[in-house]
Amino acid sequence: MTKMNSVVAIYNTHIQAEQAVRNLQKSGVDMKKLSIVGKDYHTEEDVTGYYNTGDRMKYWGKLGGLWGGFWGLLFGSAFFAIPGIGPVLVAGPLVAWIVGALETAAVFGGLTALGAGLYSIGIPKDSVLKYESALKADKFVVVAHGTAAEVVKARDVMQTTQPAGLELHETEREEHPGPVAI
Repeated sequence: MTKMNSVVAIYNTHIQAEQAVRNLQKSGVDMKKLSIVGKDYHTEEDVTGYYNTGDRMKYWGKLGGLWGGFWGLLFGSAFFAIPGIGPVLVAGPLVAWIVGALETAAVFGGLTALGAGLYSIGIPKDSVLKYESALKADKFVVVAHGTAAEVVKARDVMQTTQPAGLELHETEREEHPGPVAI
């Protein structure tokens, strides 16, 4: 298990999540250290699909415009069918953490593959369960990771975007202003 510092925000809508990602980008947060997860919305009447063109994924569906923008900003993309949550789209390094958890059979008791990916980087199990519940409720989860200073910066930006929930998970301490608990 490779623990790292992270900050996780829950957003009620894709518009809020997209704005948060754009604000993080504008503030200089490294896009290679940012992930987003959301449920795939489709019905039988809608054509839904995706394909990979080199290092960029193309996606169609009700939220195709949203996900299309994320595929251009974030590195790594995948579609997972997760029991108990449903079909989810993931962009960013979280894809590798999920795949790593699956490949090493490191699925931890009571956690989905998504949860095992988050847990594998040091996010506590109770928080992971909260994020999985948010996804079940059709919300979006944005994760930033990096040094303690980088995640504090990301947290500060995310606080301005009015998330439904925001938590800082630090594994290393650096001196910085402001409270750690959110």
